[in-house]
Amino acid sequence: MPVTITSCLGVYLPAPVGPARVAAPHLNQRPCRREGATHGEGQEQLVLQPGASAMVSCPVLQRERVFQSGALVYRIPALLYLPQQKTLLAFAEERTSKKDEHAKLIVLRRGSYDTSTRQVQWHSQEAVSQAQLEGHRSMNPSPLYDEATGTIFLFFIAIPGQMSEHHQLQTRVNATRLCQVTSPDHGRSWSPPTDLTDSVIASAHKDWATFAVGPGHCLQLSNPTRSLVVPAYAYRSHCCLKAPSPSAFCLVSHNHGRTWARGSFVGQDTLECQVAEVRDGQQRVVYLNARSPHRARVQAQSANNGLDFKETQWVQKLVEPPHGCQGSIVSFPSPNVGSEPPDWWLLYTHPTDPRQRSNLGVYLNRWSPAPATWSEPTLLAPGSCAYSDLQSMGTGPDGSPLFGCLYESDDYMEIVFVMFTLQQAFPAEFLLQ
Repeated sequence: MPVTITSCLGVYLPAPVGPARVAAPHLNQRPCRREGATHGEGQEQLVLQPGASAMVSCPVLQRERVFQSGALVYRIPALLYLPQQKTLLAFAEERTSKKDEHAKLIVLRRGSYDTSTRQVQWHSQEAVSQAQLEGHRSMNPSPLYDEATGTIFLFFIAIPGQMSEHHQLQTRVNATRLCQVTSPDHGRSWSPPTDLTDSVIASAHKDWATFAVGPGHCLQLSNPTRSLVVPAYAYRSHCCLKAPSPSAFCLVSHNHGRTWARGSFVGQDTLECQVAEVRDGQQRVVYLNARSPHRARVQAQSANNGLDFKETQWVQKLVEPPHGCQGSIVSFPSPNVGSEPPDWWLLYTHPTDPRQRSNLGVYLNRWSPAPATWSEPTLLAPGSCAYSDLQSMGTGPDGSPLFGCLYESDDYMEIVFVMFTLQQAFPAEFLLQ
């Protein structure tokens, strides 16, 4: 029987039991089994499942459903925080079923963070109807906020009708288009869509079976040009006897999105990825964390703003379920007092169960490239989970860094927002301060 708790701090969960789950045959089918979990707003009750991994559970400031599936299904969350406006933009795909081929368009909910109540007030759902090419479905929302110009970019891919990724891999005919819409007013209005495929992907388009961006938030660097970095991956076609294989890469703009450079590939069998900027003293690198079908995440770092990645490593601590799952990465200033300029640390969210997509965990890296330096996970949400997207939200009510996370839950029946502080997730970091 599940054990219900109302106070999350210091609760330990039993070790995994039972047989491993057999995952779906294609990477983008994103399999998941329902593991009951109750949640509403604030410090609600959580139902701990017997199959959860042994880990400490995290108390949170807020937990609230943002998208609810019913006649329509909502998948693939993306989250963007606008610090000056204290506004969150939550994006998702709207589908007629859970299948990727049944995606339709991208929807948005705006959230206002109230520092006095320490809560986010979510407003009505709206369709980003401009983010669509005629006769195509829109997928993989990947937002980016250019602080220098005040422009929001929403990158996405557009695929004809109900053409599947599997069909493109089998035929090796790339029908996917790279598109963007932009907003000058914090997501209240959007430009018509721009098809970037010919100018950005160019001749490589015919050499790839298919490709995608993100999904989830993109990155603006703190370098002199305030470069924009969009993570992506492509299935490269090989000889006729070898199936196309996926490799991650980044698109980089040094002129606020007017032109883009396509970076080199990270390595074979790297898929959906996210990037973050980290600093250790004066050294600044772009860190990439990618999905893999080989039961562990892949990480790499770039010293030239995301164009080339070196030191590709497997991270055994960051487990993958069968066929992998998307995860989210974000950097933030270290809470340690006295470092100038401040070091930057990493936070990462992903399912923690190596057998199936369940038990969403959050991991901490005090920025060391060594794979073993990742922390053990703290449990953010027990039960069924899948894709997630993190945002750093400044300083929380306890004085430690504040984070928002949008994640899939309850066998894709809902997308939930959770807000927490670093001290809530990793209290040991603050015991000696």
